[in-house]
Amino acid sequence: MAEITFVAHDGTRRTVQGENGSTVMETAIRHGVPGIDAECGGACSCATCHVYVDESWSETVGRPGPMEEDMLDFAHDVRPASRLSCQIKVSDALDGLVVHTPARQA
Repeated sequence: MAEITFVAHDGTRRTVQGENGSTVMETAIRHGVPGIDAECGGACSCATCHVYVDESWSETVGRPGPMEEDMLDFAHDVRPASRLSCQIKVSDALDGLVVHTPARQA
């Protein structure tokens, strides 16, 4: 289990427990975290689970793969810290992860 904190664009924080092996997106949906739409259900075929990985976690989480980079082209307000939460696997190494949700999804 890993504790993940979602920070909304207005600064509201919500911390939830994610199960190892699931994704950050699945964790958000399971806990009703606002700001994560996940229209494709985690198939990496939309950009509605876009998040910004907190700078302190960027090295641990890693960079997006080629398919994810292609989908990020469809996201709103893409930044260097942008990731699709459906592509981030929850593990013990991510305990304490902080991600920020954009003002709107694509």
